[in-house]
Formats: sequence, structure tokens, C-alpha cells
Amino acid sequence: MALLLAALWLSTAVGAVTLPLREILAGLLPVPLRGGVELSPTTYAILYQIRLPRTVLVALVGAALAGSGAAYQGLFRNPLADPYLLGVASGGGLGAVIAMTWQTQGGSDYARDVPLPSLVLIPLAAFAGALLTVVLVYRLGSVRGTSLRLMDSHTSRLILAGVAIGAFATAMTIFVMLRLQGDMYRPVAWMLGGFTIGGWGPVLASLPFILIGLGVLAALGRVLNVMQFGEDQAQHMGLNLTRARAAIILSASLATAAAVAFSGIIGFVGLAVPHAVRLMWTHDYRRLVALSILLGAGGLLLADVLARTLVAPQEIPLGVVTAAIGAPFFLYQLRRAGLE
Repeated sequence: MALLLAALWLSTAVGAVTLPLREILAGLLPVPLRGGVELSPTTYAILYQIRLPRTVLVALVGAALAGSGAAYQGLFRNPLADPYLLGVASGGGLGAVIAMTWQTQGGSDYARDVPLPSLVLIPLAAFAGALLTVVLVYRLGSVRGTSLRLMDSHTSRLILAGVAIGAFATAMTIFVMLRLQGDMYRPVAWMLGGFTIGGWGPVLASLPFILIGLGVLAALGRVLNVMQFGEDQAQHMGLNLTRARAAIILSASLATAAAVAFSGIIGFVGLAVPHAVRLMWTHDYRRLVALSILLGAGGLLLADVLARTLVAPQEIPLGVVTAAIGAPFFLYQLRRAGLE
């Protein structure tokens, strides 16, 4: 919580114009409670039209990716499972791009003043793409025509199927983007992890999907714990595996799709954050999922601050920053595991 609060403050304060903490707190309070602090129209516009919408959206995306990654790792009993490695995020991204292109009939101006009803269609299309990807990965990960047991030694087939489907979805996303007419900067920036749609619209459009998805995953912590004993033992303990799998997959896919719809491709969050939580705190999924959500939100906010300030006034795509931080961390963990 301390990390998340510090990250929220930095994300709101740091930028081309630095906002003092006193003015930020005053702006969040009703006028009678501001203690005489006056906000200029410029400061008010920066705070409410630029900084706060982006801060809230980045926090939601980080929470969604990290919480979904923790759930996927628990479901498949595989520390390599995450929304991107399983192809779920790529499928969601393809659905989002198709929705953007269809709505704008060319897609080059999808980041400008899109009405909220149209914005809501983007995460819905992303969810359809993510869900279709999950079904394909599950089907391709079958053994001799029978459904693959999610918790046996053959889970690597699911990972390989996810990599293949994810690569195909990414290729199709690039193809659709290349068919767009006009400026390619915004679509490319979106794909690299750029928040190209500003304002409160994306926050309001993605908020219910992410909250529902993460809320269900956090409530299923005990179920994820039981799954770690293996399929047979979980069934002996009275767990309905079919319902549990469906609830976890649908909820994680919903949260991931809503995040990807407005953030693009931001890798390593769902992979590295649950690992960090296990190293620092716990393996108990009743707490691991919740802590991953908090750490994912705070960590991605700090990465976003770096993306906005390292080469200011230009901005580095957030996906580039997370890859530059997450890849060395993951390689270090692989090396450490090998030495042990």
C-alpha cells in the first residue's frame, strides 16, 4: 500500500509541469475543505484532464495484468504462465484493433474524442478475442483428442500452443494496422504500450470489466490453493474443477482484455510481479493474488513515470520500459533457479 500510494503521488505530480503535493491534495477535496488553497485553471486542467485519468488507467492496467498473471500461474501450476505467454493478451489486442478500425472506418483518429458507448465496445471486442484465444489454446493443447489435464506434466503443451496462437494474433494485429489509412504513429504507439486515448473515457469503459475480473480472482484464492495439490486431490477435497477453471479463465481473460484494449502490449507485468510477490511475501494465493494486484498497479505507475521522464519531452512506450526492466529480472530468476 505504501508503494502504491507513493506511485500514485509521483504519477500525478511528475510531468512537464510539476504539481506540488499540497495542490494535488487540495484538488482532490471539495472546495470548502481545501483550506484556502486556490487552483489555477491551468493546474486544474492538468490535474483532472491529463494526470489523474492516466494515473488511474495505468494503475488499473497494472493491477489487471499482475492479478491475471498470478491466477494463470496458479491455474496451470506453471510459473511461466501469464496473459501474454498464453496468447490471451495478443488475442485481446487483435479484437480491440478490429473494433477500433471498424468504428472509425480507417482507424487513424480513434484516439480523438471517442464517445463512451463506442469505447465500451473496445473492451468487449477485446474480451471476445481473448476468450477465443483461450478456447483455441485449450483445444490445441489437447492430447490425442482428449482435453488436456491442466495440472499434469503436460502443461507445457498449453504454453507452446499459447505462444503459437499469440504470434498469429500479433501478426494479424500488425496486418490490420498496416491496412489503416493515415498516420501510423498512434497505432504503433498503442501496440508498444502507449496510452493513446486520453481523458476519463477509457477509465470508465474499462473500470467495470477490470473490477469484476479482479474481484472474482481475489475471491478464488482458496480455490487456487486447492488446485496446487493436483487434479485428483482437488476433486477428493470437493472442488468442482470444471466450474473453477471456467471462473478463473473467464475472469482473468476479462480483466486482461479490458487492460489491453486501452494500453496495448505491455509485457512482463503478469510474469514478473507474481514472482516478486512470492519472493518477498507469500505463496498463499489468498494473499498472493491481492498483493500482485497492488504491486502490479504501483510498479506499472513507476514504470510509466520513467517512460514519461527519461527522454522528456518525448515519451518512451511503456511496453519498452517494462521489457527493459522485466527481462533482466526474469533472466536473473532463471539463473538463480539453475544455480539452486
